[in-house]
Amino acid sequence: MISDTFTIGGDLPVRRLGFGTAQLTGPGYWGPRGEPADAVAVLRRAVERGVTLIDTADNYGPGLAEELVAEALHPFPDGLVVATKGGVVRTSADAWHIAGRPEDLRAMCDASLRRLRAETIDLYQLHRLDPRVPMAEQLGTLDELRAAGKIRHIGLDSVTAGQLEEALTLTDIASVQNRFNLVDRSAEDVLGLCEARGIAFLPWFPLANGELRGRHQLALAWLLHRSPVLCPTPGTGSLVHLEENLGAAALRLSAQEMATL
Repeated sequence: MISDTFTIGGDLPVRRLGFGTAQLTGPGYWGPRGEPADAVAVLRRAVERGVTLIDTADNYGPGLAEELVAEALHPFPDGLVVATKGGVVRTSADAWHIAGRPEDLRAMCDASLRRLRAETIDLYQLHRLDPRVPMAEQLGTLDELRAAGKIRHIGLDSVTAGQLEEALTLTDIASVQNRFNLVDRSAEDVLGLCEARGIAFLPWFPLANGELRGRHQLALAWLLHRSPVLCPTPGTGSLVHLEENLGAAALRLSAQEMATL
């Protein structure tokens, strides 16, 4: 039997199949995609269908995705975990820049809190490690934000196993977001470390950026079966596709099917 729940950071239980908000914005995560009312409807339907993990980022839009989450779901119901990311500045649909200086991270976190209309962000993920800033300085800033009550848990995005091991010597890490899906398993070593340490792994591009769309339910079911720490958050702006994605949680794959995949 597979579990359909995971507890992030030891105190945030979520259903493992969540919802990501990148597809609520335009190409390159720039500007809107369609009517805001449609995005709001999809977010509300996701929660109605039992989704308890919403994954967003400050640079989706930029700012737009967080605003849509607040418009659709604030005040956030008990048990809903809203994760966001900071550390990247997007200046156009095809240009973005890593910004991990302490003053950048503090300002980004405060801006996300305002857009989400929240006092505390459940899971704040460093969108990229800034190679120009010592890791200890970046994570130390997030620790300060946590001590101030602005964030509850810290996550990392796009890290190597070595970087994750180093980060764990500096602070508690509740989640990792790396690319991982049925056709790209290059982060197997990171996944193994997450399993060993009880860290949630939120795979980005769980449908291989659309490559697996025709087999999306199978691809999502494979992730749910592959490891108990995997918490995929596929996104869509379509109510029909939302229902199809969420239907993957009901699929059960046999050992032989998993071996074939």
